[in-house]
Amino acid sequence: MPTFIPLLVLALLLPGAAWAQPGAGPWGPAAYGRIYNPATVQTVTGQVASVDRVAWGRRAQGVHLTLKTGQETLTVHLGPSWYVDQQPLKLAQGDQVEITGSRVDFQGGQVLIAREVKKGGQVLTLRDAQGVPRWAGQGGRRWRQ
Repeated sequence: MPTFIPLLVLALLLPGAAWAQPGAGPWGPAAYGRIYNPATVQTVTGQVASVDRVAWGRRAQGVHLTLKTGQETLTVHLGPSWYVDQQPLKLAQGDQVEITGSRVDFQGGQVLIAREVKKGGQVLTLRDAQGVPRWAGQGGRRWRQ
C-alpha cells in the first residue's frame, strides 16, 4: 500500500475531530476569552428572571442568566455548565444579584460576560480582571488568542 494513503486518511479525519471538540465552534467557550473587553466592564444589579443552559456544541453547555435591572433585561453569560455547577454559589430565578462583567456585542445584541457574581454574602468569581476564565488551563493560554 502506498504510504500516502494513510496520510491522506489522517488529513481528512483531523479537521473533523478538531471541530467536534467542546468550544471549537465559533461561539464556544474559547470565544468568550477573545471578546471579553476590560474597557467595557460595568457592575449591574437586578433580579434573576431565568437561569438557562445553552448548547455550545455537541457536548458542551454554557450557563446564561436573564437579569432584570431597573432599566433593562440583560443576558448574562457565566461560563460552562460543568464549571458553574461545581461552585458553592447556586443561582435561581428570583435571586437578587450584583454582577460585574464586560458588556459586549454578541450575535446581534449586547450581553454581559460575567467576571463576578455576588449574591448575599457569597461571591462567584468566574474570570480575572483581564477576562481569563478561572476554568482555563495554566495561565489561561488556551483562552486568550
